Amino acid sequence: MSTSEHDQPAAIDRMAAQPLDLLVIGGGIVGSGIARDAAMRGLRVGLVEQHDFASGTSSRSSRLLHGGLRYLAQGRIGLVREASLEKRVLHRIAPHVAEPLPFVFPSYRGTPWPLWQLRIGVKFYDLLCSGRNLGRSESLGIAETSALLPGVAQRGLNGAVRYFDGLTSDARLVIDTLRSAARHGAMLQNYGRFEQAERNGEQWRASVRCAPDDRQCELQCRSIVNAGGPWGDRFPQSRVELRMTKGVHLVIHHDRLPIPAAVVLPEGKRILFAIPWRQRVILGTTDTDYQGRIEDIVCEPADVQYVLEVVNVVFPEARVTPADVISTWAGLRPLVANWRGKPSDISRAHVIRTSEPGWWDIAGGKLTTYRLMAEQMVDRVVGHLGRKTPPCRTAEEPLLGPADANERSGIAPPAIEQSAVEHYCRHEWAAHLEDVMIRRTSWHHYWPAAPQMAEQVAGWMAASLGWTAEQTTAELAAYQALCRADRGCCGG
Repeated sequence: MSTSEHDQPAAIDRMAAQPLDLLVIGGGIVGSGIARDAAMRGLRVGLVEQHDFASGTSSRSSRLLHGGLRYLAQGRIGLVREASLEKRVLHRIAPHVAEPLPFVFPSYRGTPWPLWQLRIGVKFYDLLCSGRNLGRSESLGIAETSALLPGVAQRGLNGAVRYFDGLTSDARLVIDTLRSAARHGAMLQNYGRFEQAERNGEQWRASVRCAPDDRQCELQCRSIVNAGGPWGDRFPQSRVELRMTKGVHLVIHHDRLPIPAAVVLPEGKRILFAIPWRQRVILGTTDTDYQGRIEDIVCEPADVQYVLEVVNVVFPEARVTPADVISTWAGLRPLVANWRGKPSDISRAHVIRTSEPGWWDIAGGKLTTYRLMAEQMVDRVVGHLGRKTPPCRTAEEPLLGPADANERSGIAPPAIEQSAVEHYCRHEWAAHLEDVMIRRTSWHHYWPAAPQMAEQVAGWMAASLGWTAEQTTAELAAYQALCRADRGCCGG
């Protein structure tokens, strides 16, 4: 079945045509993985997302596939082992969105990260990948570190270690997981808000309200999985308590910090990253408690100041300022609540809980472990349904790759052209200008050209989706407002 058959109105209608085996709430990476796994096992699966696919946490990460080196220092060896093995799986099934990325971790005297400890840590890190990490770790002397990282702070420098994790495009990973789910028959609806559900005998009756006409649809389903991320504790049936922590990332031009590898930026016991991203560098992230409205999450000037202060301590000659920041993103980590300790101390482990027969909550976890989370969740659903299904195959079957065979990487922004935009509208569920500019392409992060690109893209989307002149103007206005909010924190 081709993804071209999955236009939005038909998706919700097909869900309503007969009972679903499984309704998934949430179109982030976890919900997408669950939909793919369940569809591959032959279940009749529907997924609804209140906004665009990947528009929440799953497009606001550090874009890393990693085991979590710092978790070793916290003694969470099981979590690191789990994520390290899944990192390898993703490089096998989705090589177009999983590139090996070397990390350099400089060590300074008098800090919580002594060189001897880092040397042991990275070797153990390799072992936790069953000795098959994405590259071999090594220790670097002071001269080697200085030569590799021009401008790195010299005072107290002991040397560094180099180890390997992976770089991804988080939103593209979601979209390609959904494309793969659709190929196996999953029915997928973005801009469809789950409103409520109630037991109806042995089944559930769920209500979903769909844009753009605000149509309410009733679905019958045998089971429901709440993969709502930051919204996951808002439903009456939910049995998870979340601790929201805010993570902010900044983007600068690569020539402002011309690093050849990702650099770990130690800040006390915390670590931040400088991550090369083609002609850009990603800086971040923060990790602070957040208690405001989920919809109001933005990068604040204080966030920018904090990140840049850390960057300029490690690279004092760079003198990166807010004026160098070309774009930002801010997201929420929906961690399973533990109110002891600082946000960075809270475990990234996931939980699966049930409150009533046929309802499950899945919360916590990491981008890297989404496939394993989905496998464990679908195992529970299959057991509840009493169905005999094929075993999980998501660790073996590759994700659908780029639509264009000549486009080998899903990490680099694609060339801006009309055929690409038409593809996102017709085959990848893009309904609004920001869907394409931010989540399908990352063109949004290519300033100062992004506003002009947006005007061109809006014209192509209007032709593809049949927008009126008024709709096109409204889409551009909404995107421009988003840009102002994005750059307002750094004086842009």
